[in-house]
Amino acid sequence: MADNAAAPGPARVLVLANPASGSHSPHLVREVTDLCAGSVKHVEVHLTSAPGDATGAVCRALERTDGVPDLVVVIGGDGTVREVVQGLAFAPGHAALAVVPGGTGNSGYKMLWGERPWTESLKAVLTDSGAGGSARLRRLDLARLAETRQYVYLGACSGVIADALITAKDIPLTGRDLYTKAFADTAAAYVPYPGRVTVDGRVVHEGPTVLANVGGGRYRGGRYLVLPDSLLDDGLLDVCVIGEGVHAADVPELTRTAAHMEHPATVYARGRTITVERTDGLRLPLEHDGEYQHGIGPSATFEVMPGILPVWAPATGRT
Repeated sequence: MADNAAAPGPARVLVLANPASGSHSPHLVREVTDLCAGSVKHVEVHLTSAPGDATGAVCRALERTDGVPDLVVVIGGDGTVREVVQGLAFAPGHAALAVVPGGTGNSGYKMLWGERPWTESLKAVLTDSGAGGSARLRRLDLARLAETRQYVYLGACSGVIADALITAKDIPLTGRDLYTKAFADTAAAYVPYPGRVTVDGRVVHEGPTVLANVGGGRYRGGRYLVLPDSLLDDGLLDVCVIGEGVHAADVPELTRTAAHMEHPATVYARGRTITVERTDGLRLPLEHDGEYQHGIGPSATFEVMPGILPVWAPATGRT
């Protein structure tokens, strides 16, 4: 979708952080708040108190009659970013998103700013945005999961990547190392599920399925380049399916460098509506944006929502 390089910089900021996160740092919250306050007169901080509170806080802030933020800075991992995106997508207003990495994989930050330090990216948003600046406002596509009506920011994945979130609960590590070990341990013993993937009414895969990733961002877990050709604002969803011709134990290493794309058991497609199914009628193992979907049934349908999320991103480079 079209970007707006001439958009003015933010004037009022809402900072959200999740104290319950294993990676939460009061020092990081202070750093972010001080950096914002050095450039913007109005800065508000909200520490979430329960699951879903970030969504509610954003909705309430955008429904005010005055003092509405035009920038929401979320400090956290992909799960916290997911909650903020729900609020920005559902609530009226035109606040844009900026992400400060503070979680496990931080793929939601990496897909916008790569490995740049967060201080560099946030300074660009606050002081070097607009025409000729190093940050610009982009309007990104989201997916909507029809079964739950939730919006998908980073991506959704069935199969081994979803089950790795369950494995991670019992691993005493943090950051990307936690996800790396959980992914490897899960893949070592993973049994493909019987699946089908349909893109705009056309079946592109049917049979044993190691994973089907719909999105969205190119990276999962901050390290795995599952959707290497994905663009975030082209009005389409990408899907990558890895079938039984690839041993699940090889998937972590293959996806580090996108080598899975050269394998004949990999299917890659794009479309506006993508359905991922488990054909034996059992529950589809599914996550999106780092959150396991326990209540999902045997299928999940994703519909593209073009250009509905304003996000600050680098002024140069691919998004």
